[in-house]
Amino acid sequence: MSLEILRLLAQNDGKHVSPTIFMAITKSAKKALRQNVRRKKRNIERKTKMRDIVKEARGLIAEKKFEEVKKLLPQLYKTLDKTAKVGVIKKNAASRKKSRITKSLNKAQKI
Repeated sequence: MSLEILRLLAQNDGKHVSPTIFMAITKSAKKALRQNVRRKKRNIERKTKMRDIVKEARGLIAEKKFEEVKKLLPQLYKTLDKTAKVGVIKKNAASRKKSRITKSLNKAQKI
């Protein structure tokens, strides 16, 4: 069982994982471990998607492509709200990111 989980972790995030972490003995502990692996993978995917879209928006603002940023904002807000809703980031962190991107867009447009 632990070798299977190690293989999954190695495939999903490519980081070295110590085999001493996986010492589940009871059936419920093994199930909890499987759930943790699935949730970790899902959370990493969500966080990566969030980072990519924020980075894309900042890049477009730097390139002064304001119309493209305006089209991207609803998708950006949705992604940030969803990551906050499921607990990957906190609600205030999502609000802060949305605010800063909108503020930088408005500031760049005035220049």
